Amino acid sequence: MLLLGLMIAANGFAKGVIVRIAEIEVYPQYLNEYLAIANEVDRLSMEREPGVICLFPMQSAEDSTQIRILEIYASEEVYQQHLKTDHFQKYKTGTLHMVKSLRLPTMKPLDPETMKLIFKKQK
Repeated sequence: MLLLGLMIAANGFAKGVIVRIAEIEVYPQYLNEYLAIANEVDRLSMEREPGVICLFPMQSAEDSTQIRILEIYASEEVYQQHLKTDHFQKYKTGTLHMVKSLRLPTMKPLDPETMKLIFKKQK
């Protein structure tokens, strides 16, 4: 968080930052197993990869098979490195049969000034 905070303070919203919202639908019979594996990869990514700024997994309150993950990476290079890590590869290969659908749209902040405030609140 400190790294992103410094980048934002220097440049406005950090240039080159990648923001995605993974939209995942899991087959119901694999839901518990998927959640355990997904939580592990999110935790390991945040602990071990400094350029992985945010992996914030969420589950729909209306449909538990609908998972969304807010992903923020310091750069495209960081994202590409993340995809090569052992923990991500274990997740990807281990959950392939559990995922009914997956979309990974890249997002851009509508108000970069407000984004600065979000990360300033993290202490």
